[in-house]
Amino acid sequence: MLNDREVLSTLSMIKNENLDVRTVTLGISLFDCASHDLSRFTDTIYKRITTLARDLVTVCDEVGDRYGIPVVNKRISVSPIAVAAAPFDSRGMVEVAKTLDQAAKDVNVDFIGGFGALVEKGMAKGDLALIDAIPEALDVTHRMCSSINVATTRAGINMDAVALMGRTIKAAAARTADRDGLGCAKLVVFANIPEDVPFMAGAYLGVGEASSVINVGVSGPGVVKKAIDRALQDNPGAHLGELADVIKRTAYKVTRVGEIIGREVARILAVEFGIVDLSLAPTPNVGDSVGEIFQALGLGAIGVPGSTAALAMLNDAVKKGGAFASSRVGGLSGAFIPVSEDLNIAAAAAAGHLCLEKLEAMTAVCSVGLDMVALPGDTTAETLSAIIADEMAIGMINKKTTACRLIPVPGKKAGDRVYFGGLLGEAEIMPVRSNGVSAGFINRGGGIPAPLQALIN
Repeated sequence: MLNDREVLSTLSMIKNENLDVRTVTLGISLFDCASHDLSRFTDTIYKRITTLARDLVTVCDEVGDRYGIPVVNKRISVSPIAVAAAPFDSRGMVEVAKTLDQAAKDVNVDFIGGFGALVEKGMAKGDLALIDAIPEALDVTHRMCSSINVATTRAGINMDAVALMGRTIKAAAARTADRDGLGCAKLVVFANIPEDVPFMAGAYLGVGEASSVINVGVSGPGVVKKAIDRALQDNPGAHLGELADVIKRTAYKVTRVGEIIGREVARILAVEFGIVDLSLAPTPNVGDSVGEIFQALGLGAIGVPGSTAALAMLNDAVKKGGAFASSRVGGLSGAFIPVSEDLNIAAAAAAGHLCLEKLEAMTAVCSVGLDMVALPGDTTAETLSAIIADEMAIGMINKKTTACRLIPVPGKKAGDRVYFGGLLGEAEIMPVRSNGVSAGFINRGGGIPAPLQALIN
């Protein structure tokens, strides 16, 4: 139970510290729209999406106004298209992508996710058609996002799929070279992808979910940073255990706000309430950065020695506080460290405090992985695949979600700046060491077997 002081501090978070609901995502199942006729399939999914989501934006805005808590993004996730549209070839998949994009535009949501496949054990005809269609689909659409799961702890890593995704990322970058490879910013490769992620680009509605469901992602980096600042102002000698408790109590309040909004939106739309994703999701704005939390804890910048330990403490405290506040927790739940989307993290990378290898080490304890990392345009497909394989291995061995959203920017080299705009932000391109020397490993193909889950060390 919150005391009076904590209620007042929650109101202050909303008014002064960038507390908002980052995203309300409506999940829509498309499995019963399946058909061998492409026109019939696209007509049916368009009607399904626009009917169920026609009031989503209006309801989110009304609920946000009523509680004084802005809902920043309204989004849609759908069943994995590689399954729902399995009969079609890659040209058909592109037409499905256009339909999803048009439906998202017509109901005025920011993004629609689910143009994806689950290929951790192997690739079926529909999976191959969808992956083949990704570069063109991301080029000709604006709001559609794609995700491919290539590894799980139980299945191991599908290295054939990892190799294919390296080539697919290169092709997507080339198709959108006039926009600094923007297509890759809407494409993510996962290990252990959750079925209820409300955040893009990984959102999709899993096969075990209800036919329609509301999932919520909260914000909070600015709120956590301010809470630490206040605690240190009251007690400059506070140790890390005390600061972890401050973060935990703050996460509790943030999560309660998210669940209240999500349940009310679900009630009005007459769909099920799904989960609250406890992730701390930054924006490219000053005062809303995960990186600033590291500085508040006493580190010179994110990426310097001590950063992995600080991130582990932050992640754990957020989960503990959030889990106490909600009985419906899911999604990714932790701290995002997307380089271009976080002003402070992008600055740390530009200053040389944060390199690709340190970023990879930190992903072992964060909620996602190598996220929104701009790389030199001459990074080879095999090197991209090798980076993905390393990240997938971290997720597979540690039984957690990891992901890669890598952007090899055509025509640019390490140290150049890249601008994606909006929430996608901007960043300096990070160098890739030993580019082009992993091809022999990646080209072997096959799969890395699932790990033994006893004898853990």
